[in-house]
Amino acid sequence: MIELPTCPDFRVDGKRALVTGGSSGIGLAAATALGRAGAHVTLAARRSAELGNACAALRDSQISCDFVVLDVTQSADVDAAIANALPYDILVNNAGMNRPVPLIEQNDDEIDQVFEVNVKAAFYTSRAVARRLLAANRPGSIINISSQMGHVGSPGRVLYCASKHAMEGMTKALAWELGAKNIRVNSICPTFIETPMTAAMFDKPGFRQWVCERIALGRLGRVDEVMGAVVFLASSASSLMTGSALMLDGGWTAA
Repeated sequence: MIELPTCPDFRVDGKRALVTGGSSGIGLAAATALGRAGAHVTLAARRSAELGNACAALRDSQISCDFVVLDVTQSADVDAAIANALPYDILVNNAGMNRPVPLIEQNDDEIDQVFEVNVKAAFYTSRAVARRLLAANRPGSIINISSQMGHVGSPGRVLYCASKHAMEGMTKALAWELGAKNIRVNSICPTFIETPMTAAMFDKPGFRQWVCERIALGRLGRVDEVMGAVVFLASSASSLMTGSALMLDGGWTAA
């Protein structure tokens, strides 16, 4: 009799997940997906009211959650918040920002802000979460919400592309540092997704058309289309995957 292989498990029951930038957009979608897959979810962001509303909506859907008001660009605050909580088995580094103008028009403050949020904050949270997991001898999954722009270039996005290329480099190197301890590190690289963060971009004449012409599927992405990838990378279904970039770009980088 042939013994069939065991199907991989896409559940994360009993796991604890921390999602930065978790009060809206991709962050809230990631939290929802992980919660529905069985995790207890902690939302982290700077605005208490938005966090409270998001957490209430999750609880209304029978998702176990709490929240922490946290500026992830402040390393001491990140260390304290994570040290004072039970270890997180899953980290979703979602906090991010963009300042899409030509580099010659970029000022120093904008350069600092984008790298603080898109790069340094991910370093801070990954470091703090990894320390707790290593101390507790626990496996884990770190999921970096990167971008297709971490693999290509684009006019008017020199700063954003540079920050996401940095995140991709961190993902690969950290996967090697933590792999022997069974802590996996991967990135998700979406194309343009319709969220409150991107709404102003698509109000510009011709921009939506310019974007869609560069996506093989001919359309923008939706936040729900990121949710399955988050659960996959958080669960044992991706147990052999680390240091990888999961492209959710509609074919943008296939050109």
